[in-house]
Amino acid sequence: MTETDIDVPLPPAILVEGLTKTYASGFSALSGIDLSIRPGEIFALLGPNGAGKTTLISIICGIVTASTGRVTANGFDIAAQYRAARRQIGLVPQELTVGAFETVWNTVTFSRGLFGRTPDAAYIEQLLRDLSLWDKRDSKIVTLSGGMKRRVMIAKALSHQPSILFLDEPTAGVDVELRREMWEMVRRLRERGVTILLTTHYIEEAEEMADRIGVINRGQIVLVEEKTALMRKLGKTQLVLDVAPPCTELPSALDTWALERSEDGTTLTYTYDAQGADTGIADLIRAIGAAGFAIRGLQTRQSSLEDIFVSLVRSAS
Repeated sequence: MTETDIDVPLPPAILVEGLTKTYASGFSALSGIDLSIRPGEIFALLGPNGAGKTTLISIICGIVTASTGRVTANGFDIAAQYRAARRQIGLVPQELTVGAFETVWNTVTFSRGLFGRTPDAAYIEQLLRDLSLWDKRDSKIVTLSGGMKRRVMIAKALSHQPSILFLDEPTAGVDVELRREMWEMVRRLRERGVTILLTTHYIEEAEEMADRIGVINRGQIVLVEEKTALMRKLGKTQLVLDVAPPCTELPSALDTWALERSEDGTTLTYTYDAQGADTGIADLIRAIGAAGFAIRGLQTRQSSLEDIFVSLVRSAS
């Protein structure tokens, strides 16, 4: 085997080491954050309000200064090599911050120039078309709807063709159509090799889009995991059985299955590992019959990423 036959891992697109942020008031927003984001992946950062998501993104993007620690973007130090590092990054913040009395075209073109990119009218045109903004190119920002302003912010973030894109709650308050268009664009960007980090309150979006999930709570990273592995490891499969007559008290013969009984006793819920060789369901059904109950109906229920997220945050609190 030659040296060229060996797959050499690409360096991280974003590398965060020992990051902390303590404000003058003494409030610790971030504590000991270590995070590595791979080139070309979609990474979803989840956490409750006040967990530190926006602070972390702001530091990585060079907007807020860290108290301690180091951040690099494609190998460029965000503090020591600010301009080179910042050129790698596009940011769509939560707030709608666009010049009200400028046109869409001028706003996006000016943003490209801020990062030292030469003018490229063809690229800007395609970008505006991709975001359904082309017919608004000569409109002033002040005349646009909230959803259209959000599109302009995305266009600004992509104007200098960054290789890393941060989306901080990008679909908050936008219509369903824009949300769908945005995720289509995210997929296309990922196909072109752009690394994407997003925060979202729409956990179903993270479940659908992300390659990996990170959970932050109280300024600390609780977990970073491949989405499929996370769902497999922490997701639960439940069998819900409707029984008659109502089960007023669980017989000791059913203790093996650690069943949950509904308040009225009409349902029994069994949680099991769907990946296991023996789920125990067949034995459970026989045991329920032997205990004098008839099964009137049954259904299975799979936990979602939202269930996992809530569980993780509760356990970390």
